[in-house]
Amino acid sequence: MLEGKAVMGETDMRQTMKEDALSLASKALDCFDVTEPTQIASFIKKDFDRIYGSGWQCVVGTHFGSFVTHCSGCFIHFSVGSLTILLFKGSAGEPASRTNDLASLDNLVK
Repeated sequence: MLEGKAVMGETDMRQTMKEDALSLASKALDCFDVTEPTQIASFIKKDFDRIYGSGWQCVVGTHFGSFVTHCSGCFIHFSVGSLTILLFKGSAGEPASRTNDLASLDNLVK
């Protein structure tokens, strides 16, 4: 388990979900080299989709910024060595009305 090795950033996950994220990250790092961040992200995302339902997003890398909307209780950001892992379940905002979309486009054209 990565508990001692992981440097926790932000999270709003309950403890059991957080432990699953750290456990899956550990397994992914056992299966893939740190030079394969896409495979690590895919491994973690697919298992979280299977365990907690679809809609999970995972970003793994050494340098990235993010600004995301997520479901409450479904966000974790932590580092393991040189890798940073961001895992969250996406949340759709309120749909804009078609009229507002067209008005915005109209303003851009003018």
